[in-house]
Amino acid sequence: MLLVIVVAALALLAGLAANRWLRPLLLTEDDGTGMAVKDLVGPLLTMTVLLLSFVLVTANGSYGKAEVASHGEARALDQLVETAEYAPAAQRARIQAGAVCYARAVRTQEWPAMSDGNGSEAPSVWSTDFREVFKSLEGKPVFGMLVAADNKRSDERDERLTQATASIPSAIFWFLLATLVVTVTALGICLPRRNNRGQITTLVVITALLTTTLCIIRDVDRPFGGIVDVEPTSMAEVEGQAYRDFTANHPNADLPCDADGNRRTV
Repeated sequence: MLLVIVVAALALLAGLAANRWLRPLLLTEDDGTGMAVKDLVGPLLTMTVLLLSFVLVTANGSYGKAEVASHGEARALDQLVETAEYAPAAQRARIQAGAVCYARAVRTQEWPAMSDGNGSEAPSVWSTDFREVFKSLEGKPVFGMLVAADNKRSDERDERLTQATASIPSAIFWFLLATLVVTVTALGICLPRRNNRGQITTLVVITALLTTTLCIIRDVDRPFGGIVDVEPTSMAEVEGQAYRDFTANHPNADLPCDADGNRRTV
């Protein structure tokens, strides 16, 4: 994001410098004439509509899917905890304790890693533990419900991790940045050299708006690492509910993990 701001500022300075020194070599008209403020409205509206449309597509795509997947994963984990109530006591304890540890690992380790488009191996430790418990329940009525809930959790997690990576290819982003540079520089060249305070102000506003729009695109394309990011609120709520269920059913038992979701060593 800082790179976008710096490049846009340099483009603005380049346009103003070109207006000062290059324009006299290209034009023979009076220096007091040039592009009026009203003439800048057309490029402003065109670029703004195009970039905002791109932002809307991105927001409804990557960000929206990331948010849906996060809530879906939390609901599936909550269903897994509730379904475990129908399992025998030993398996119920392992599933509910594992759900707490899984939620902690996702919230404290995988969520920060997703800001860079990466995942974490910590939650996989507990999802593997789920499957080991399910093997001991094979043939029982609760087996199918537990497997279905865990499969849903796994699918939603995969979708969440997929949306953590940038959906806009780097080539497209650099193309948008280059378009911003060309547009701002060209508008700077067209400004009159005298009596141009209003035009310069308008150009600065256009540059700021286009830069902000491009920064929004960059931010929304990373739903777990930007200013407007998806928080692990649903996962934290499920973690609390699973912990309450575990302590209610097994008040004297300890969780097999620490506060970060790492397995305790014996």
